[in-house]
Amino acid sequence: MEKKEMIPSKTVSLGLLILVSQLQVSMGAVYKVGDSAGWTIAGSVDYRQWSAPKTFHVGDIILFQYNSQFHNVMQVHHAEYKSCNASAPIVTHTTGNDSITITSKGHHFFLCGIPGHCQAGQKVDINVLRVSSSKAPTSSATSPSSPSSSPAVTILPPSLSPSKATSLLFSTCRFAQLFLAVAVIVLLV
Repeated sequence: MEKKEMIPSKTVSLGLLILVSQLQVSMGAVYKVGDSAGWTIAGSVDYRQWSAPKTFHVGDIILFQYNSQFHNVMQVHHAEYKSCNASAPIVTHTTGNDSITITSKGHHFFLCGIPGHCQAGQKVDINVLRVSSSKAPTSSATSPSSPSSSPAVTILPPSLSPSKATSLLFSTCRFAQLFLAVAVIVLLV
């Protein structure tokens, strides 16, 4: 019978410990566009004033809540945003409860494509600054004057609300912490 060499369990444990310690979990904030008013033209919400004081990061979730019979959300390029042109959106959202995860730095332009709504102010520029942040992973930045040419969002499926996504993220983080604790115990034994 041939004798097989085995890797010592302490070596495996140390390797797993190093691997787990390198995992970084980034949790984005959830921003409801328009706060309690939501995404609407009623009540004269100023979406420019709503977004101006906020510091958005890659990984943040932008939540558009609205009556889907009267509104929608279109991600558009800068020129379409400025002119309220909804004829060629990058992507259109119509559920009335759209969770959009920002996946890149730069400007992300959204408007309502219902005629007259954008002109009435139902549009928002989500600007993810190019400065580094410990909260956001590094990615290539786009110039503030030129928007990203491809969609820079990830859409959560309807069954995965922001609160469920946050819960899932916490569960994943807890699992990694538990795994790390077990690895340390095994290493010490």
